[in-house]
Amino acid sequence: MDLAGIAPADQWPVMRDLAQAADAGQAWDSLWVYDHFHTVPDPSDQATHEAWSLMAAFAASTSRVRLGQMCTCMGYRNPAYLAKVAATVDVVSGGRVEMGIGAGWYDHEWRAYGYGFPTAGERIGALDEGVQIMRQLWSTGTAKLDGRHYQVDGAICQPLPLQENGIPVWVAGGGEKKTLRVAAQYASYTNFDGEPEGFARKSQILAEHCSQVGTDFSAITRSASYNVVIGRDDAQVQQRLQWIREHYAALLPADKVDEVVESFRSGPAVGTPEQIVATLRRMRDLGMTYAICYFVDAAYDRSSLELFETEVIPALR
Repeated sequence: MDLAGIAPADQWPVMRDLAQAADAGQAWDSLWVYDHFHTVPDPSDQATHEAWSLMAAFAASTSRVRLGQMCTCMGYRNPAYLAKVAATVDVVSGGRVEMGIGAGWYDHEWRAYGYGFPTAGERIGALDEGVQIMRQLWSTGTAKLDGRHYQVDGAICQPLPLQENGIPVWVAGGGEKKTLRVAAQYASYTNFDGEPEGFARKSQILAEHCSQVGTDFSAITRSASYNVVIGRDDAQVQQRLQWIREHYAALLPADKVDEVVESFRSGPAVGTPEQIVATLRRMRDLGMTYAICYFVDAAYDRSSLELFETEVIPALR
């Protein structure tokens, strides 16, 4: 719901200008989109732009930042088709695509779009097979798989992605028995719990899966995603939280507003630059070396984004 109140004709220029501002400097490594068809946390008539259309648009309108999705839902697109789309966007971007992929969770949009809502085990099984198909297509240009969820027989992916060894795969999610095992088998990156205790636990389980399947745990970059609420002092942090409350109060049922505001307020990346730096240093010590940061107010006011860029990022280098 981070474009609410912006006229539809102005939404792409706002997104493009933000992307180009990030692309112009050296602070930001990458730009990320969501793969949702409906707004979160509740479906509404507010704009929700399709992820891979945005990926293509950002590929053509930026030149440096890498481009990812946190994360693409495997069940929304046939994986051979998705691999073809991603390879095309990689070519357009000059080799800057990251493939964030997950099993999906938002049952309302699954059912609304006619996909049903398979069990968690079925969705993760489809994730496993889909990643196999994508890796085949990006490495050899063809794929064949007679799986339980997907059947592909000689699909061709040309041109190949520009990146050597194909597009990096981010397996997102912290399911301990299955999702992290898929990550251990196929991922160059993971994305899971950004709280210290949860991150440490998921990391340990990922390491155990890596040992079992024979992959190098140290070669997998572990990332986490953060809702950033930043202010120069506590008073400004509180002002930001009040803005978030007012923003969502106009968009959500009253019983949801407190829940959403609390999810921001209680997050680990809330506070002054010094406080957020301390949090992220602690996470880095636990092995989290890639933070994906969400600024809910970025489309309306860049001051939070700019404060993080000038005060937090340099302190972590």
